[in-house]
Amino acid sequence: MRLTLHSDYSLRVLMYLAAFPDRLATAEQIAAAYDISHNHIMKVVQRLAHLGFVETLRGRNGGIRLALPPEEISVGAVVRGTEEDFDLVECFRSKTTCCITPVCGLQGALRDALDAYLQVLDEWTLSELAINRTGLARRLGAN
Repeated sequence: MRLTLHSDYSLRVLMYLAAFPDRLATAEQIAAAYDISHNHIMKVVQRLAHLGFVETLRGRNGGIRLALPPEEISVGAVVRGTEEDFDLVECFRSKTTCCITPVCGLQGALRDALDAYLQVLDEWTLSELAINRTGLARRLGAN
């Protein structure tokens, strides 16, 4: 299973915000910390705000912060919200052209694997990913 860059960046944004819970962050700060395009970070932040994981505050003193406590943000929920689909193979799509789909066991095996993968991610929270807040803050280059 491979996550899209959008999901990867979403988790990184959330970890950044969890590392600095007492202040607002800017997209510029996050982009600089990870050496990622500001435009990519803006798209990620918009999606995370739409999903209810972050709040954005406009204006001179605006910024980004977590909308929920880190212990209430499930990694599985973030991944489900940021991935476009979980079509691991063609037969997962509603319109499949694979001629063996009706008699093939691959779809069932991969569905079980995907379910197990997401179940494990559901057991992890942002709080657990960011347990070493001091170390994260230091690595992200902010004081």
